Amino acid sequence: MPFSYEIRGAVPSDEEQLLDVAHHLNTVNLPADREEIRGILEHAHRSFSGAIKDPRRRSYVFVLLDPDDGRIVGTSMIIGQLGRRDAPYIYVDVSEEERYSATLDRHFRHVVLKIGYAYNGPTEIGGLIVRPEHRKKPERLGQMISQVRFLYLKMHRDWFKDELLAELLPPLEPDGTSHLWDALGRKFTDMTYAEADRLSKKNKEFIKGLFPEGAIYATLLPESAQGVIGRVGAQTKGVEKMLRRIGFSYAWRIDPFDGGPHFTAPTDEVTLVQRAHPVRIARLLSGGEKTTGRALVAVEPREPPYFRAAVAAWRRVDGDLEEPRAEIGADAAARLGVREGDDVWILPWD
Repeated sequence: MPFSYEIRGAVPSDEEQLLDVAHHLNTVNLPADREEIRGILEHAHRSFSGAIKDPRRRSYVFVLLDPDDGRIVGTSMIIGQLGRRDAPYIYVDVSEEERYSATLDRHFRHVVLKIGYAYNGPTEIGGLIVRPEHRKKPERLGQMISQVRFLYLKMHRDWFKDELLAELLPPLEPDGTSHLWDALGRKFTDMTYAEADRLSKKNKEFIKGLFPEGAIYATLLPESAQGVIGRVGAQTKGVEKMLRRIGFSYAWRIDPFDGGPHFTAPTDEVTLVQRAHPVRIARLLSGGEKTTGRALVAVEPREPPYFRAAVAAWRRVDGDLEEPRAEIGADAAARLGVREGDDVWILPWD
């Protein structure tokens, strides 16, 4: 059945399935820990429902459903704002410094690291995971669950910051070892990467309290640690390519734990944010009709899960720019529970 996968907002009852998905990557945003997953889902539910009044303190989890059995096969997230007085956004600035001696006629270029803090930081997009067996599906499921975040950002633009951030995973050893952490962070905290990673999910004070404030020359670190600074791991090369294509760039900033690069973009300059827009359904398309292409179509029901989206065939309808209209596939409309005359949001794919 073509284009039959759906996306919805996560709900607390997704705990078991989301925990299973998290085991495929085990990131800071989506750790493979039951208690953490339970808290993330509860927070997301209260964010979608509006129970959390301050949009900057909200976070949203989207889940991708297999049409055959309704199983969760992918997920992604939006975090309203990184950095508050009680939980700063912590990063490491990366710069280059050149040194030359005329006496020796020797020139050196050094990479310099310096920890930084922000208390009014960007909106973060993260938590992107697709089950391995679904990554090669012709429906482009990774694109679907990734791009839904930008559609949601446009739907509620005032809730989010003017800068977007994506943290990408660096090259890690098969056992999860971070060479940068072992060479740097461990020296100042006497903690393993896993220990520090777990603690940082709840409290980042130890980083500010123990890390040096001055510049650190990466030249002094082992080559294995220097080699991962700002590098993208093999598992996230595809994400990097997508981010660059839609307007993100490397911010010369890395994660203080593993050295993974931070990519940023002005929110309103991201092409997917620009392309998302509301439309009124003028007509439902039956199979075989000529279309403009495919699009993500989203609605917001008043009851849980509060957000639903599906890929639909669609066709533009020329007319009033103040009230844009479109025709969408009848099969997707039925799954979303919409009909002619209803208002939906749309993000064209093709």
